[in-house]
Amino acid sequence: MVQSSGRRSLILALLLALLVAGTALLVSAQGEGTEHTGESEKLAQDPGDWPRVSAPGAPVRRLGLQQPDALASPAAAGGSSGDSVPTPVRRLPPTPTPAPLPTPDGTPRREVIPILMYHHVGVPGPGADAIRRDLSVSPEDFEAQLRYLIEHGYEPITLNSLIMHLQLGRALPAKPVVLTFDDGFKDQYSNAYPLLKKYGFVGTFFIITLFADEERPEYMSWSEIEFLHSNGMEIGSHSYTHPSMSGKSYEYIVWQVLGSREAIEARIGEPVRFFSYPSGQYDELTMDVLRSAGYWGAVTVEAGSLQTAEAPFELRRIRVRGRYDVREFDHWFNYWLAHP
Repeated sequence: MVQSSGRRSLILALLLALLVAGTALLVSAQGEGTEHTGESEKLAQDPGDWPRVSAPGAPVRRLGLQQPDALASPAAAGGSSGDSVPTPVRRLPPTPTPAPLPTPDGTPRREVIPILMYHHVGVPGPGADAIRRDLSVSPEDFEAQLRYLIEHGYEPITLNSLIMHLQLGRALPAKPVVLTFDDGFKDQYSNAYPLLKKYGFVGTFFIITLFADEERPEYMSWSEIEFLHSNGMEIGSHSYTHPSMSGKSYEYIVWQVLGSREAIEARIGEPVRFFSYPSGQYDELTMDVLRSAGYWGAVTVEAGSLQTAEAPFELRRIRVRGRYDVREFDHWFNYWLAHP
């Protein structure tokens, strides 16, 4: 009897111990559940503090568009970053900030302002034909002509400044002169530009954009064109393929003048406002399309120096021929000033 009562007491003690242990486990589990619930609420309320988890040793990749460095010189275009996995640079055409069109103030201005026309600035090679020789001014003669202009008090301006004067009356130097360069030949970059910078001149360079696209060796590359612009030169369009613009359809003219303009703007990030008619050939439809495409003016090959507010798309120029030494340059320069 005593033995049976002892066994019952032992069993009851074991059951009580098990009950106490179970209760402790239940309380512990409830506490842990509350802890995780609080952390979840914190993460939901403060996503900025969420922990970032990455695989051990995995490189961190930052997604986004890599911006190219500013072009310091034509030679600076290119090279390698040295990274084991190079990130390609994607160059998107910038959206140019629209410049307001110069609304004429109503004053019919007529000014004698010389616009010089150059093509090659270099010595033609042996066997060059008469046309190439006529289009080629040697670097020595070109430098002498710049010195002549300085000695006679002329100050260089851009076509932008000229149009702003003709349409709005913006002030110009007492003796302004514009220097233009057709076709975008490589020697304009290698020979003309250093001399322009040396003597403090600005020039307007008219580009045939297909030739830059194709990287033709005799013509400037896009990096060279960008370099000229970044160093203060004015860039204009000379069409896409250099065709005659006279007698062409509306669609064809749009393709030539708007396509080339957009190609240049995509590189320089600035509106292109001036056009040079290829071989000087154009008609009324060509001028209408240029106006509607946002151009402000165009230069011709018509000899003279009289520029008018009524005809900004028929600006006259003085051709500088390859045979001109300083004496002949002086003669013809002053001839066209006297017979504008």
